[in-house]
Amino acid sequence: MSGYAAEFVSRATARARLPLDYSVASLRIVDRVVDGLRRTTDDPAAVRQALQGLGAYAGEVFVCRYGARWVDFDEETCGLFRQPVGVRSTDGRAWNPLGKVVNRFESGVAESVHELSFLFPGRVRTSPLSGCAGGRVR
Repeated sequence: MSGYAAEFVSRATARARLPLDYSVASLRIVDRVVDGLRRTTDDPAAVRQALQGLGAYAGEVFVCRYGARWVDFDEETCGLFRQPVGVRSTDGRAWNPLGKVVNRFESGVAESVHELSFLFPGRVRTSPLSGCAGGRVR
């Protein structure tokens, strides 16, 4: 997923010049982009690729900033989160950034990827770009 997120950021920043710098603050941009997608369609299938890219980016922010790691969900967790992958925080909890992006699309401002970051344990980095290359802490 790290490579997928980096690819998405490369495409998104080239086309739309979005300031996706792997900072926690950039997750507000994710929320705003999803809100824009909601204004263009109410069908998540029509924007599935964009939602998946935004979710991968959000997960990579958690990897970069909080020391999380990407994991494949087991069958039970996959059923609960409706996603095959997510991130696991340093305290062992599973988090669903891809699902959170979909929830924002489906439910609106009641769901927020940026606000999810406030719940995440173990902040590792605080500066926007230092130490991050493709979302990875060096």
